[in-house]
Amino acid sequence: MSRASPDASVAKRRLHAGAFAALGDETRLALIAALSAGEQRSIAQLTGGTRLTRQAVTKHLRVLEHAGIVHCARSGRERRYGLDPAPMKELEEYLRRVSEQWDNVLLRLKAFVEA
Repeated sequence: MSRASPDASVAKRRLHAGAFAALGDETRLALIAALSAGEQRSIAQLTGGTRLTRQAVTKHLRVLEHAGIVHCARSGRERRYGLDPAPMKELEEYLRRVSEQWDNVLLRLKAFVEA
């Protein structure tokens, strides 16, 4: 099994850090929830029923787009945003690996303490 090059590993960590930073905001999490149904939505649809301005939603969508979590497509004069599940699945896999590592460390600690 080949290991990723150090440069690839650094790039991967930067992607993860950017995605986690993008997810660290309550408004952006709400936008992701709104987009998780699978259909693309306009900024007007995303601001409907909220106290957010179009400018605020646009700012948050840009952060999510920069992190690769959402994508934008033009439809006439309107921009429509959709969720890209690939980065979320990658983060899920990363968290699973980290959780397994901690489980192993805790098992070793338990064995050491009980010995």
